[in-house]
Amino acid sequence: MDMEARVNSQHPEALRLWLRLLTCSQLIEKKVRSQLRLQFETTLPRFDLMAQLEREPQGIKMNELSKRMMVTGGNITAITDQLVAEGLVERVEDANDRRAWHIQLTARGRRSFKSMAKQHETWIVDSFNGLSVQEIKSLHQLLGKVKSHQIKNLNMELL
Repeated sequence: MDMEARVNSQHPEALRLWLRLLTCSQLIEKKVRSQLRLQFETTLPRFDLMAQLEREPQGIKMNELSKRMMVTGGNITAITDQLVAEGLVERVEDANDRRAWHIQLTARGRRSFKSMAKQHETWIVDSFNGLSVQEIKSLHQLLGKVKSHQIKNLNMELL
């Protein structure tokens, strides 16, 4: 019996679903973290930062990276410093604000990220091999409804 099935509650199905989602997410993330470390000697936060930079070829400010990745500026600075030292990213002065810097991938960083992203996609696809294409589409649609409901509730709380 799965851990998720042991829940005692008035709403056992919703709680079991939550625990199942959490477990699946953690298992997939553990696999990705492990493979990034083994195959590329890197971490998931470094991969995530490079993914953000790959989407912004002209570069992005540190504070924007911090917001997108939902981590502190100190975390972004530490990861950026490591990647700069390895020649994977570079800091470029902001022409409009001398106090600000844009962070962008170097040519080497783009090549490195491309290789990692290709493998990352394979790991994610493999994680869902137990589902048919239709089941994946259905699950995506259902989770989209959950996401929309959560965003709506969050927006109502902020009012």
